[in-house]
Amino acid sequence: MIPALPPSSPLRRALSAVAAVLVFALLVAEGAATGYVPTAVATFVTGALCVGALVVPVGRFPMTAAVAVAASGALSVVTMQLTHRPEVTPGAAELTALLLLVARAVRTARPASAAALSAAGGLAAGLLPLRLPRAEYVNLTEFGEAVIFFSLVLAVLLGLLLRLLDTVRAREREADRQAQRLEYARELHDFVAHHVTAMVAQTKAVRYASALGHAPAPDDLDRMLAGIERAGSQAIESMRDMVSVLRAPGEGPAAARPAGDLDGELRGLTEEFTAAGPATAEVSLAPELTGAGYGLRPELTTAAHRVVREALTNIRKHGEGVRWVTVDVRPSPAGTLTVTVTDDGRAPAHATAAGAARAAGKAATADGSGASGRSGFGLTGLAERVGALGGTFTAGPREDGTTGWRVAAELPLESWKP
Repeated sequence: MIPALPPSSPLRRALSAVAAVLVFALLVAEGAATGYVPTAVATFVTGALCVGALVVPVGRFPMTAAVAVAASGALSVVTMQLTHRPEVTPGAAELTALLLLVARAVRTARPASAAALSAAGGLAAGLLPLRLPRAEYVNLTEFGEAVIFFSLVLAVLLGLLLRLLDTVRAREREADRQAQRLEYARELHDFVAHHVTAMVAQTKAVRYASALGHAPAPDDLDRMLAGIERAGSQAIESMRDMVSVLRAPGEGPAAARPAGDLDGELRGLTEEFTAAGPATAEVSLAPELTGAGYGLRPELTTAAHRVVREALTNIRKHGEGVRWVTVDVRPSPAGTLTVTVTDDGRAPAHATAAGAARAAGKAATADGSGASGRSGFGLTGLAERVGALGGTFTAGPREDGTTGWRVAAELPLESWKP
């Protein structure tokens, strides 16, 4: 595919100048062929108007095209009454410009304006050959008008095709913008919710202990406040990273992804989760995935990191009586990377219906349609992220009948190199 030239490139300006000179020379030659100064000037002017209407901005096109078509038709009618007529040309450049005007009208104008301009342009194009001497009318009737008619049909079809392509491109651009907005929303949630939830959880723990008359010891209080401060700093840093990505031209939020050792990244998440208390978390990572050379695509490591972080955030926000959390990441024989986060907590009271539905065979969905108390924008974003990679995502009560919650993602491993 040949890349488009930048609007301000020297080559594009040079080509435009050459094209303008050639069109100008052709219009002058066609005007001079009339052999009569008034018609020569008029032919040049109407031809220039038709050519100029092809390059005006879209907002000015209907009015400019109407003036050009009216001038061309008027000149043809007047020339038919004159004795001095062109003998060698009916205005080929002007005829071509009229046909292209019809195509542009069909492509860009509103339906009513497009129909009016197409009809007027077609009439002007049909009248243009009648500027020749009357002796040529027989040949025009047999050949010329038929050629113009079929050329007009092709111009209309060309305009319709271009209009359809423009519509498809507009829809694709809107779909891309919507996908980008969703990606921004997912990244913003991932960056902020995890750290802010940690701050809220630790603050609630201090208030709860104080309300029971068991104010934390100074050392414990300092440790909790330090954790809140650390979570706040991380939230600010994450927001700064997000803003820097948004300000960087040509980059999307996918650029702000965790880097380095997957094992270290996941253990950092679980250590942060455990530090906020009271539950503990541990990571079980397949040996072949440890170290910097584990060979997973960046998209997979990012998705695995996001799944674990969102699951831990939801446990902190919604889990009741959680004592332990297990994070398990390993390749499966089916050629997928399995990421599972399991806890032993009790579901909130308002999630009981969702658990009963799942036990009856109606799986709660990640987008919250199962009325799960742990659903929300985070799980919706995870489902979208995993789905974009061709994987599957589930979230709901544990299927073995024991108390707890399970979040699992299956990611394709076609690019994995053990």
